[in-house]
Amino acid sequence: MNFTVKYSVIVSLLVAVVGCATMRAEPIVTEVVIKKAPNQVWAALADFEAYPKWNPFIQEISGEQKVGANLEVLLGLGNKPMTFKPTVLAFEPNSEFRWLGHMGINGLFDGEHYFVLTPNADGSTTLKQGENFKGVFAWLLLKFIRNDTEQGFIRMNEALKNRVEMMG
Repeated sequence: MNFTVKYSVIVSLLVAVVGCATMRAEPIVTEVVIKKAPNQVWAALADFEAYPKWNPFIQEISGEQKVGANLEVLLGLGNKPMTFKPTVLAFEPNSEFRWLGHMGINGLFDGEHYFVLTPNADGSTTLKQGENFKGVFAWLLLKFIRNDTEQGFIRMNEALKNRVEMMG
């Protein structure tokens, strides 16, 4: 193989890898209507210490509640809990909580997780919980964890709804 062909193959592979690193996989989006005002939903969402008592998906979470801070999160994914340390991207009371986490090296499998609270005319709140995925292995890993992850979001949404609505 001559130099031009080798160079061309190497450049093509690099372009493919970089393209995959920025490639996005199908996001997971769930939502639930909670019959309480956003500040009441936010109070439960921001009470990290109480998560082990009610949250079947995010079993533990700790860290500073501010943009740029690192959190420590224990997820109950299926029968294999997983700990990771995402960075807070948004923490706006009564409105939005968002973080970016990486599995292993940045760019291989990255997830931007979010909770968005939207007030409704009837005084209730729509909670949207979702995650946007990107990275070289995002499409492949999601084939294995998508169902468990989406079910975890739904279970957490329902548990949060029950907790907030029962708190009065």
